[in-house]
Amino acid sequence: MNAVTLVARREIAVRSRTKGYRYGLLVTAVLIAVIAALPKLLGGGSDHTVGLVGAGADRLQAAITQAAGASHVTVKLKRYPDEAAARKAVLGGDVDAAVVDDAKVIAKTRAGAGLSVILDTAHRAVATQANLAAAGIDPAKVAQAQQVRPLEEVSLRGSGDDATARGVLAMTIVVILFMLLIQICSWVAMGVVEEKGSRIVEILLTAVRPWQLLAGKVLGIGLLGLAQLLVIVAVGLTAAQIGGSVPRLPHGTAGLVASVVVWFVLGYAFYAAMYAAIASLISRQEDLSGVLTPATMLMMATYLVGFIATQTPDSTLTNVLSILPPFSAMVMPVRSAVADVPLWQVGLAMALMLLAAGAMLAVGGRVYRRAVLRTGARVRWREALSSAS
Repeated sequence: MNAVTLVARREIAVRSRTKGYRYGLLVTAVLIAVIAALPKLLGGGSDHTVGLVGAGADRLQAAITQAAGASHVTVKLKRYPDEAAARKAVLGGDVDAAVVDDAKVIAKTRAGAGLSVILDTAHRAVATQANLAAAGIDPAKVAQAQQVRPLEEVSLRGSGDDATARGVLAMTIVVILFMLLIQICSWVAMGVVEEKGSRIVEILLTAVRPWQLLAGKVLGIGLLGLAQLLVIVAVGLTAAQIGGSVPRLPHGTAGLVASVVVWFVLGYAFYAAMYAAIASLISRQEDLSGVLTPATMLMMATYLVGFIATQTPDSTLTNVLSILPPFSAMVMPVRSAVADVPLWQVGLAMALMLLAAGAMLAVGGRVYRRAVLRTGARVRWREALSSAS
């Protein structure tokens, strides 16, 4: 075990000192913070300035103010004497749009979706009142009749805000897990090829056994990846609360984060062993992307299923694949974030994923042992597997 620890410490020391790792971690953390804080950064887009021209501006102003208040949007209103002045204001950027005679909207290209809805709602309200008055119907009585109590909303899985926050967390989880797994598993594969191509592995194997070298490499790079995960989660949750995308963390967030860490470790153990075994078949970095295609496609399929699970957490497909490895490594944490999953299903999924990871480590380790010293021509799968049997 000391040999495994030494190899792991070597991997951590060498890779953590590289500019690529440090800058990559910094850039990733900044990107996660920016994405999580986008609602706050784009908050200025909820403030609009609208110009009003012509008859009925008073009624339209009141209707716009009411519609904007219902949408929690701030709309400032300015009056202009004629259409020419309003056009000049729009072109000069003084207003986002101008409404002329309650009949047309002037904008540089087109009014934003939110502002367009507000203006259309206000226009319909004013027009409806005018039509009612023309028909001899008191608009005030119609408005009073329309004041009905809204439907009471009852959520079986917490509040609506909790459901929204859980959805955001689920999508964030699947993206982060995919990005980290494909990144650090690629590190493992590149490290294997680099050591094999430079023949450093021959020197290393004079001091440690092949399985110890592979285990130490997987462990060391895995710890660096775990550190990345914890930094990203901490930065992301903090920025999400500050930015407003997740203003209040839903109940059970701490347990969810802990489960994500466990699933990350299980998924990493499975894919890292696979990537290392595949990489040991070749000796040149140029051949790496080609031989890794099947493993990358499998990870992509898992990512796509996990993303679909954020939208359909109760579907039969999601329930089945959240238990079957290797899909469970990404689908189960996503499903747990959105829905209440029975503990027995979580336990079964973890047990199966642990068995799958153990089997992959065993097979991958034997393939690695047989192929890592064979430089030159690419080792064929049939040859490697027959040697590993």
